[in-house]
Amino acid sequence: MPATTKTYTVTAETQGNGTSRATVNGAEIVFDSSPNQGDQLPGPADLLTAAFAACLLKNVERFGETLHFDWHHASVEVHSQRQDSPPKITRITYRLEITTSETAQRLDLLHRNLTRHGTIYNTLAAVCEVTGEIIAIPTTS
Repeated sequence: MPATTKTYTVTAETQGNGTSRATVNGAEIVFDSSPNQGDQLPGPADLLTAAFAACLLKNVERFGETLHFDWHHASVEVHSQRQDSPPKITRITYRLEITTSETAQRLDLLHRNLTRHGTIYNTLAAVCEVTGEIIAIPTTS
Protein backbone atom coordinates (compact mmCIF):
# COMPACT_ATOMS: atom_id res chain seq x y z
CA MET A 1 0.00 0.00 0.00
CA PRO A 2 1.57 3.34 -0.99
CA ALA A 3 2.19 5.92 1.71
CA THR A 4 -0.19 8.85 1.66
CA THR A 5 1.26 12.26 1.07
CA LYS A 6 0.00 15.71 1.85
CA THR A 7 1.16 18.78 0.04
CA TYR A 8 1.38 22.30 1.37
CA THR A 9 1.33 25.44 -0.74
CA VAL A 10 2.54 28.87 0.24
CA THR A 11 2.81 31.85 -2.06
CA ALA A 12 5.15 34.69 -1.18
CA GLU A 13 6.26 37.95 -2.72
CA THR A 14 8.60 40.86 -2.18
CA GLN A 15 9.04 44.19 -3.87
CA GLY A 16 12.64 44.62 -2.77
CA ASN A 17 11.92 46.84 0.22
CA GLY A 18 12.90 44.28 2.89
CA THR A 19 9.32 43.37 3.75
CA SER A 20 7.74 40.31 2.20
CA ARG A 21 4.37 38.60 2.47
CA ALA A 22 3.45 34.96 2.41
CA THR A 23 -0.07 33.68 2.05
CA VAL A 24 -1.14 30.29 3.33
CA ASN A 25 -4.71 29.04 3.70
CA GLY A 26 -5.93 32.61 3.24
CA ALA A 27 -3.81 34.00 6.07
CA GLU A 28 -1.07 36.50 5.42
CA ILE A 29 2.29 36.38 7.17
CA VAL A 30 4.47 39.47 6.88
CA PHE A 31 8.19 38.86 7.33
CA ASP A 32 11.58 40.53 7.04
CA SER A 33 13.45 39.71 3.84
CA SER A 34 16.08 42.45 4.06
CA PRO A 35 19.78 41.59 3.75
CA ASN A 36 20.31 42.62 7.39
CA GLN A 37 17.28 41.57 9.40
CA GLY A 38 15.66 44.29 11.46
CA ASP A 39 13.91 44.04 14.81
CA GLN A 40 10.34 44.69 13.67
CA LEU A 41 9.38 41.54 11.75
CA PRO A 42 10.28 37.87 11.96
CA GLY A 43 12.84 36.60 9.48
CA PRO A 44 13.07 33.15 7.90
CA ALA A 45 14.89 31.59 10.88
CA ASP A 46 12.25 33.01 13.25
CA LEU A 47 9.52 31.51 11.09
CA LEU A 48 11.26 28.12 11.11
CA THR A 49 11.55 28.29 14.89
CA ALA A 50 7.87 29.28 15.12
CA ALA A 51 6.93 26.33 12.89
CA PHE A 52 8.71 24.03 15.33
CA ALA A 53 6.77 25.55 18.24
CA ALA A 54 3.51 25.23 16.29
CA CYS A 55 4.28 21.56 15.61
CA LEU A 56 4.73 20.84 19.32
CA LEU A 57 1.53 22.64 20.32
CA LYS A 58 -0.52 21.07 17.51
CA ASN A 59 0.60 17.66 18.68
CA VAL A 60 -0.19 18.43 22.32
CA GLU A 61 -3.74 18.97 21.11
CA ARG A 62 -3.63 15.91 18.83
CA PHE A 63 -2.22 13.50 21.40
CA GLY A 64 -4.27 15.05 24.16
CA GLU A 65 -7.25 13.58 22.32
CA THR A 66 -5.81 10.26 21.19
CA LEU A 67 -4.10 9.46 24.51
CA HIS A 68 -6.98 10.90 26.58
CA PHE A 69 -4.35 13.10 28.21
CA ASP A 70 -5.98 15.62 30.55
CA TRP A 71 -4.41 19.07 30.17
CA HIS A 72 -5.64 22.65 30.43
CA HIS A 73 -2.93 24.90 29.01
CA ALA A 74 0.33 24.47 27.13
CA SER A 75 3.11 26.91 26.30
CA VAL A 76 6.49 26.41 24.73
CA GLU A 77 9.68 28.42 24.45
CA VAL A 78 11.93 27.41 21.57
CA HIS A 79 15.48 28.56 20.88
CA SER A 80 17.33 27.88 17.66
CA GLN A 81 21.01 28.44 17.01
CA ARG A 82 22.41 29.41 13.63
CA GLN A 83 25.96 29.22 12.39
CA ASP A 84 27.29 31.55 9.71
CA SER A 85 29.48 29.33 7.55
CA PRO A 86 27.91 27.44 6.04
CA PRO A 87 24.68 29.14 7.12
CA LYS A 88 22.36 26.68 8.81
CA ILE A 89 20.41 26.01 11.99
CA THR A 90 22.59 23.77 14.15
CA ARG A 91 20.57 23.31 17.32
CA ILE A 92 17.03 23.64 18.63
CA THR A 93 16.12 23.50 22.30
CA TYR A 94 12.69 23.79 23.86
CA ARG A 95 10.86 23.88 27.16
CA LEU A 96 7.23 22.81 26.95
CA GLU A 97 5.06 23.55 29.98
CA ILE A 98 1.70 21.84 30.34
CA THR A 99 -0.87 22.49 33.04
CA THR A 100 -2.02 19.01 33.96
CA SER A 101 -2.72 16.61 36.80
CA GLU A 102 -1.39 13.64 34.79
CA THR A 103 1.35 11.41 36.24
CA ALA A 104 5.02 11.65 35.29
CA GLN A 105 4.66 8.43 33.28
CA ARG A 106 1.79 9.87 31.24
CA LEU A 107 3.73 13.10 30.72
CA ASP A 108 6.66 11.02 29.43
CA LEU A 109 4.28 9.14 27.10
CA LEU A 110 3.02 12.42 25.68
CA HIS A 111 6.59 13.68 25.20
CA ARG A 112 7.64 10.47 23.39
CA ASN A 113 4.70 10.89 21.03
CA LEU A 114 5.61 14.53 20.36
CA THR A 115 9.17 13.54 19.44
CA ARG A 116 8.17 10.58 17.29
CA HIS A 117 5.18 11.88 15.36
CA GLY A 118 5.77 15.58 14.73
CA THR A 119 6.36 16.38 11.06
CA ILE A 120 8.36 19.55 11.65
CA TYR A 121 10.03 18.02 14.71
CA ASN A 122 11.25 14.99 12.74
CA THR A 123 12.29 17.04 9.72
CA LEU A 124 14.48 19.33 11.81
CA ALA A 125 15.78 16.56 14.08
CA ALA A 126 17.11 14.83 10.95
CA VAL A 127 19.39 17.78 10.16
CA CYS A 128 20.27 19.37 13.51
CA GLU A 129 20.40 18.60 17.21
CA VAL A 130 16.98 18.87 18.88
CA THR A 131 16.62 18.61 22.66
CA GLY A 132 13.94 19.67 25.04
CA GLU A 133 11.98 19.04 28.14
CA ILE A 134 8.35 18.86 29.11
CA ILE A 135 7.34 20.25 32.49
CA ALA A 136 4.06 19.62 34.29
CA ILE A 137 2.50 22.64 35.94
CA PRO A 138 0.06 21.34 38.58
CA THR A 139 -3.58 22.25 38.09
CA THR A 140 -5.16 24.38 40.78
CA SER A 141 -8.48 23.54 42.35
